[in-house]
Amino acid sequence: MARASTQTHHREAFGSRNVFILSAIGSAVGLGNIWRFPYVAYEGGGGAFLIPYLCALLTAGIPLLFFDYAIGHRFRGSAPLAFRRMNRVAEPLGWWQVLICVVIATYYAVIIAWAAMYTWFSARISWGTGNEQDFFFKDFLQMGDASTGVSTQFVPQVGLPLIVVWLVVIAIMALGVKRGIGRANLVLMPLLTVMFAALVVQALFLPGAAEGLNAFFAPNWAALADPAVWASAYGHIFFSLSVAFGIMVTYASYLKRKTDLTGSGLVVAFANSGFEILAGIGVFAALGFMAQQAGTDVSHVATAGIGLAFVAFPTIVAQAAGGSIIGVLFFGALVFAGITSLISVLEVIVAALQDKLGWGRVRTTLIVSVPIALISIALFSTTTALFVLDTADAFVNSFGIMAVALVAVIVVAWILHQLPVLREHLNRRSSFRIGWIWMLLVGALAPIVLGYLFVSELIAKISTPYGDYPIWFIAIFGWGMVIALVVFAVLLALVPWSPRSHAKDDPDYDEFLGVEGYDPDPETGTVAVPDGPSRGARA
Repeated sequence: MARASTQTHHREAFGSRNVFILSAIGSAVGLGNIWRFPYVAYEGGGGAFLIPYLCALLTAGIPLLFFDYAIGHRFRGSAPLAFRRMNRVAEPLGWWQVLICVVIATYYAVIIAWAAMYTWFSARISWGTGNEQDFFFKDFLQMGDASTGVSTQFVPQVGLPLIVVWLVVIAIMALGVKRGIGRANLVLMPLLTVMFAALVVQALFLPGAAEGLNAFFAPNWAALADPAVWASAYGHIFFSLSVAFGIMVTYASYLKRKTDLTGSGLVVAFANSGFEILAGIGVFAALGFMAQQAGTDVSHVATAGIGLAFVAFPTIVAQAAGGSIIGVLFFGALVFAGITSLISVLEVIVAALQDKLGWGRVRTTLIVSVPIALISIALFSTTTALFVLDTADAFVNSFGIMAVALVAVIVVAWILHQLPVLREHLNRRSSFRIGWIWMLLVGALAPIVLGYLFVSELIAKISTPYGDYPIWFIAIFGWGMVIALVVFAVLLALVPWSPRSHAKDDPDYDEFLGVEGYDPDPETGTVAVPDGPSRGARA
């Protein structure tokens, strides 16, 4: 094939399919699996919630996971490059996903830092007994008042471990896909599994564990008639599997040509769900003990998110025999789950700039990660960190991830008509073949469900100011951030691709297309992409 230059770029790759599966599971299994799913299931009808949960997994989660895999593997690029290779007008979708990951990375790291400190605190039960809430909010976070503005007061016990987290993660990222991300997941995921399994066993032997499990699994069949329960199940699945972040698009681009995509996706999806159910068992067994100690019902102690992790579990640690072991296992699991997810989020950003600018791995990692780390430390090592985190997380989930997922499936399915191409790509190399049902789920059901969730969240956020924060605060860290994501995504798509860009002179992509049967034109050296631009147009 004729080339414009002699420079070539060989895309990094995972060492094996098993490493990819572990990395994809590591991305999917994050903090939300441990501290969000158990409460969502409990509120959604307990054992009955498994019905909408499995429906959401089979009709939306797995189909959209295949959707991301097909885009990344077929077009061999980070999110912006993959969407651009599909069609130039789709490139902003990739940058939208990249910018969402930038926001998530800044605050996700601080939760890992909190968990790391609480692993140490658990060994000594530093919060004492009956002081868990005050210890977290007043002694540890030293919370201020959001109404007075964003604080610059540094909190050392948060800032110093946050710096360590960033140093560890940057080192992993700089080593690359195979030596860094792949090896980190080979170590961290087995450790996470062993630690969490040990935690569950420990929790099951606590007094009152049976009452907790009964509360978790006892079915409330009436809940199935509530549309909000079904919406909750679908909303959780979208976030749980890391779809629409650009993560699975990026990870799939590192797979070898002859990889079983759908088979891998099924392993990742069901492993993630298995971990969530395991988390529910462990968490509610522990909450059953907490309720018995307090002489109350499980419903009075059940909570989710930060309250579960940093208030409820320290209470259990302080009261239970062998509580220090439970604390170390629980918070250590949070650290490992958080790190594997954070490196996947950062990889979306690093890979996008590598592809766009043609820089080397170490240079790109430092240029991307250091500024994000500095912003993270500046915003989330202060006395108002929790307010900023809460607002940013609420808005980037509702109007970032959900919105870009909705737009992406509409653009790819209905405007670019790429679903037949993606289906054919998946079926060429997969053990589990898909057909028109997959296209119907992605092209019709997914937009309906995502649209419903998006509109519901929009109405809720407009009708009631989020968290009773000041209007200016929500305008900056909520609505302002959401609008900025879209504006900057379009602007980044308008930036010309560097002559050294991986979008040009990419032998891996050319070879891939040749094997697929799309041979280069003998005179122009371009490769026509079905339903998309030619290789010459991509540049």
